[in-house]
Amino acid sequence: MTVTYGFNATLTARAGMGDRLADLLLTGLDEGSPGASEHCVVYLVSRSASRPDVVHVTEGWTSEEHHHRIFAGAAAQAIVAQIDGLLAHEPEYTDYVPVRGKAAF
Repeated sequence: MTVTYGFNATLTARAGMGDRLADLLLTGLDEGSPGASEHCVVYLVSRSASRPDVVHVTEGWTSEEHHHRIFAGAAAQAIVAQIDGLLAHEPEYTDYVPVRGKAAF
């Protein structure tokens, strides 16, 4: 599948909550969650090496419309509601359209 919409989000957890935030974001890959959708081509959760409460999420979707539709669903909204309580401030987003790359996990 081709990625036509994507973004990177940088989320800063309240002090000492970085592990919990990363674990919660990883539930986005569970069956029925947004990252498990056939329209989600990339879902990568990363941690800052120097700031333990900073977590990055990289997502790539087949379309912006699919992303918005899936994130309007109950499973995504349940994760978002839990994330909000862990954050020190609003996430920072960078939108992009991937050109080419490689991922091997």
